[in-house]
Amino acid sequence: MGPHEGSLSRARPLIARLTAAAAETCGPCFAFPSNLSSGPCRRPALREGRGVGCGSPKMAAAPAGSAADAQARFGRSVKGLLIDRVTGCGTDVIALTKQLLGHAARNMVMQEDAILHSEDSLRKMAIITTHLQYQQEAIQKNVEHSSNLQDQLRHLLK
Repeated sequence: MGPHEGSLSRARPLIARLTAAAAETCGPCFAFPSNLSSGPCRRPALREGRGVGCGSPKMAAAPAGSAADAQARFGRSVKGLLIDRVTGCGTDVIALTKQLLGHAARNMVMQEDAILHSEDSLRKMAIITTHLQYQQEAIQKNVEHSSNLQDQLRHLLK
């Protein structure tokens, strides 16, 4: 089973319905299959049975063919529309992927900057911690020295 087999199997009933509906179109332009349109044909020429299509140059030159010919033309039209739709979706997916990758790259740069800033902060805190330890040792020595001095003062005062 190919990567698109599931999509194609879901599309086949729709294609079959659309190609079957081509035989029941309102005119040679095959623009409004009766089972897909919302109501009767809105074109006066078609409502009156004159058999004039939409007037597009492409379809005006085409002779009215058999139902099989109409189905084949409609099938090719549907296939072309599906190909255009798949191509458009593929293009959209590529654009979205590029956009997401751009966002991810920007976020990654921001994270790297934050990590570098954190590393700098940790280095500075390590230096500060070392200085505080030196100060603590100095204070402890001074406290010990002062307690020795207090003891000496007490002995002298006795």
